[in-house]
Amino acid sequence: MQIVRFKVDDRTRYGVLEGSNVVEYSGTPWTLFRRGRRRVPVKHAVLLAPTLPSKIVGVSFNYHDRAAELGRSAPEEAGFFLKPASALVGPDDPIIYPPDSRRVEHQAELAVVIKRRCRNVHAQRARDYVLGYTCLNDVTARDLEARGQPMRAKGFDTFCPIGPCIATDIDPDAVAIEAYVNGELRQASSTKELVVPVEEIVASLTRIMTLLPGDVIATGTPAGAGPLEPGDRVEIRIEGIGILKNSVVRL
Repeated sequence: MQIVRFKVDDRTRYGVLEGSNVVEYSGTPWTLFRRGRRRVPVKHAVLLAPTLPSKIVGVSFNYHDRAAELGRSAPEEAGFFLKPASALVGPDDPIIYPPDSRRVEHQAELAVVIKRRCRNVHAQRARDYVLGYTCLNDVTARDLEARGQPMRAKGFDTFCPIGPCIATDIDPDAVAIEAYVNGELRQASSTKELVVPVEEIVASLTRIMTLLPGDVIATGTPAGAGPLEPGDRVEIRIEGIGILKNSVVRL
C-alpha cells in the first residue's frame, strides 16, 4: 500500500495510490482508515507531505559507504539530531536557499513513519510500531554545520522535503536509494549499507523519547551528498516508494 495525503477541490484528504489514480479513504492512517469509492487521477491532485509529524529525528553517519567517504569509523550506536517540523515540505514544493549559507547540500534518506505511540520498544517488536517508509531529503547548510551551528544548518524552513507516499510493504533493510540533481546521479546505494538497522534505530530512540503517530525518523544518508544551487532540480528515488522531486530557489 502507498498512502498519500493530497489536495483536490481545495480539500485535503488521505488516500492510496493505485496505478494512475488516488483512491480516497476516510479517516487517517493513524485512526480508522476506510477505503472510499472516489478515485481521482493523480495528475488532477496535489500530493502533499504524507505526514505531519510532531518531530523529525535524524541519524548521523549511518551508512558504511558514507563513513568511508568521510574517513570516519562507523559508529557503534546511532547518534541522533532533531529537525523542526516547520522544515517540512512535500513533493514539488521549493527548497529555499537561505542567504545565511554559501553551501547547501542534498542528502537522500529513507525515512520511517511511526504508526502508534511508543516508548521503550524492543528491537524485535519495533516494526509493529512502524506505519511505513518514505523518501526524505535532509537538506543541510554544510558551511554552518562546519561552524558548529547544527540547528541552523538543519533547521531552515523547507529543509526537509518528504514524500511522495508512505509505502507500507517494503523491506527497509534492502532497497536501492539514489539522488539525482538536474538528471545527474549523485548518490547511489542500498539500505543494506545501513550501520544501524531500522529496528535498532527505533528501539534506541524510544529509550530517549516517546514517539507519536506520524513522527518521522530519517535513517541517514549514503555516500555522495553534494551541493545544490538555485535553479537545481533534485530527485530522491527509493525502490518501492517512488520519486521525491523538489526545485531549489532563492527568494
